[in-house]
Amino acid sequence: MNRVEANGIEIVYDTFGEVGARPLLLIMGLGTQMISWDENFCAALADAGHHVIRFDNRDAGLSTHLHEAGAPDLAAALGGDTSGAPYRLSDMADDTAGLVAALGLDAVHVLGASMGGMIAQEFAIRHPERTLSLTSIMSTPGLEAGPPTERALGTLLMPSAPDRQSVIRRALEAWKVLGSPGYPMDEQRLVKVAGDSYDRSFDPPGFGRQFAAILASGDRTAALRELSVPALVIHGEDDPLVQLSGGIATADAIPGARLLTFPGMAHDLPRPLWPQIVDAVTELTTRVAAR
Repeated sequence: MNRVEANGIEIVYDTFGEVGARPLLLIMGLGTQMISWDENFCAALADAGHHVIRFDNRDAGLSTHLHEAGAPDLAAALGGDTSGAPYRLSDMADDTAGLVAALGLDAVHVLGASMGGMIAQEFAIRHPERTLSLTSIMSTPGLEAGPPTERALGTLLMPSAPDRQSVIRRALEAWKVLGSPGYPMDEQRLVKVAGDSYDRSFDPPGFGRQFAAILASGDRTAALRELSVPALVIHGEDDPLVQLSGGIATADAIPGARLLTFPGMAHDLPRPLWPQIVDAVTELTTRVAAR
């Protein structure tokens, strides 16, 4: 693991592939640590010609946690009062830009999943000079597009698990709601990632602060329409947490964006789809490099 100071916080990251290859920055989603980017997926992207960088967002994993901010009132935030949110997605996008600068990179290809897709969109909006391309996966430009089903939202609002075994059990239960119905559950990997994530950092209030940031950040549609960055939007056709209309709205907002959808995919990245996803990302980044 490597650490840098960026935007006033400490960010932990690691890398895959050759330093001189096309830089591809991976941004993970709500309450999820960088280890949820499977090492084999990262290696496949590296083998396709990328220098892959994955990192822990603020309030996740081994990066800085804003413990002093406490736990936000999510009930109030869900009701429209987001005044208690200690930061916004724009701050997380600035964290990301700080990481890029700290690594000595002028610009990167940015890829985000779920909340990470929202941060990637903010990054492209706020830091276009640092954005070579944008890939937004299972994400949305705003809360009105692709809203969660009631059952999916319930998985986010469950009381925090009290111990390691409960965290693992909760992850398996969540997959039954959010996981891809067209593909088998990789139980061994789910158990390992949930357990390793608990061992690295267990911070339920940090999850709440990130969730509050989403709720407080508003709609990006108008700003996305002003982008001139090559873009790819990937979405599962059976996603209950960010429904397909969220991906469609994202692609519609970004001029020239390619929309790639997969039947049977929900709010995860099924291993059998990795080759197609890697190929699509590689086509995008190679096309940009050839310009």
